Amino acid sequence: MFINKTETGFQLRSDIMVSQPRSEVFAFFSDAHQLEKITPPSVKFSVITPKPIEMKAGTLIDYKLKVHGLPIRWQSKITIWEPESRFVDEQVKGPYKHWHHEHIFKDYEGGTHIIDIVDYDVPFSFLLHSLLIRPDLEKIFNYRFVKIMELFPDST
Repeated sequence: MFINKTETGFQLRSDIMVSQPRSEVFAFFSDAHQLEKITPPSVKFSVITPKPIEMKAGTLIDYKLKVHGLPIRWQSKITIWEPESRFVDEQVKGPYKHWHHEHIFKDYEGGTHIIDIVDYDVPFSFLLHSLLIRPDLEKIFNYRFVKIMELFPDST
C-alpha cells in the first residue's frame, strides 16, 4: 500500500493477491455489510442501510463510524458497477472534500488480484493529512489487508 500526492489531493493504492476465484472474491466485496469485517474495530464502523442492498450504479449506502472518538455519518454512491470486474464508490456526504474509491478485481495465477485505488482530498490537507488522515488510512488499509488474507486463506 502506498499514498502519493496528486494535483487534486492524494491517491492511495493497495494490491492484494488471494487464491480464491474472482467470482467468489467479488461476491464478498459486493456486499457492503462485509466492510464491517475488514475495518478496524476501533473505527466503530457500521452500515446503516438495511439489508439487502441491491448493488448497482446509483445505489446509495449510509454508514456511521467514529474517527478519534468523533461520530461521523458517511454516504457513498456506487457510480460504476461492472460485476466481477470493478466498481466505484464516491462519497456523497462525509468528512472528505473528495473520495473516489475504485475496486478492481483481476484474474491472477489461479486466484484474484484485488486493487484498491482511492483518490481523495481533505479540508486543510496541508495540516491534517500528514498528522491524522494518512496515518489513519494506513492503519485502516493495513488492517484490511490482514483481514482479507484471513478471510481468503491460501488454498494450496
